Amino acid sequence: CFTLSARIVRTQFHGQTKEKLTTRHAAKLMEMCVRDAFELWLNQHPEEGRKIVELTIEQAMARLSKGKKVERKKSSGIATLPGKLVDCASGDVTRNELFLVEGDSAGGSAKEARDKETQAVLPLRGKVLNTMSKDSRTVLANKELQAIATAIGVDPHGPDDTVDLTGVRYGKVIIMTDADVDGGHIQALLLTFFFMHAPKLVAAGHLYVAQPPLYKVEVPSQGKGKPARRLYCLDDDELAEVLAQLKKENVRDGSWEISRFKGLGEMSPEQLWETTMNPDTRRLVRMELDAKEIGKVREVFEKLMDAGEAEGRRNWMREHWKTVEADV
Repeated sequence: CFTLSARIVRTQFHGQTKEKLTTRHAAKLMEMCVRDAFELWLNQHPEEGRKIVELTIEQAMARLSKGKKVERKKSSGIATLPGKLVDCASGDVTRNELFLVEGDSAGGSAKEARDKETQAVLPLRGKVLNTMSKDSRTVLANKELQAIATAIGVDPHGPDDTVDLTGVRYGKVIIMTDADVDGGHIQALLLTFFFMHAPKLVAAGHLYVAQPPLYKVEVPSQGKGKPARRLYCLDDDELAEVLAQLKKENVRDGSWEISRFKGLGEMSPEQLWETTMNPDTRRLVRMELDAKEIGKVREVFEKLMDAGEAEGRRNWMREHWKTVEADV
């Protein structure tokens, strides 16, 4: 602990709480009295110096994080929602859903397709920041991630932090990306953000991943009592099952038409509603997180997403390459 006692005329303080002295000549006086001796002491005591630096950084980050939280609670206690958020009308959190959508194209279709009463849409611009080894300060400084956190009503936190989830605005937060490699990468980046920086939200059962179809099969009418059908398939395996079933039904081989979706933006609002947003027909996977397993979960994310784990990822791919279906 170090204390410098000094009497200063014409003092100036920061803010109404007077917790910080802003008088310029006081800072100069402090530097003149301390700098040379302190630099010499640091050179002679590197281990103690390292601890001081770590403590200083930790306290600075805590102040910045606290400042961000206070800033969000200003303006009559209501956080300003992101401008690109298309919110829902309902105030019933248990019914409300937020779709995180990649790009303006898919975002436009989702805005048209949604149930305006209970479904909100937040379009994301490209791939979000990889937050695997990022601290809360860096996460909060990122506009896309800050928009997500503000829209949901949750602050970035760790597994051991005490978090108030009463401000969460949606019962379901749904990641909705294309069924391709780029969409999978965006999905992985968002999952990293939620599992590493909003684990209590995941553990409370709020996070979901949408599973849009990769294929559409148009089956023509087969006569009286057998109208034309439109079938959607999640992947190649499901497509093979559907085609096998059509043959069993004696549908003429080749009479159907198969098309592959390039992305969510290619779907019409009606198709997007039917396949991915309609609660009665869509497919969602709920993300789960057991507090006892957080250590193992973090190890998996580190192996997959940490920039310093490239060699570990290569070894993992060599070991598991036979279980992967390449998207070419």
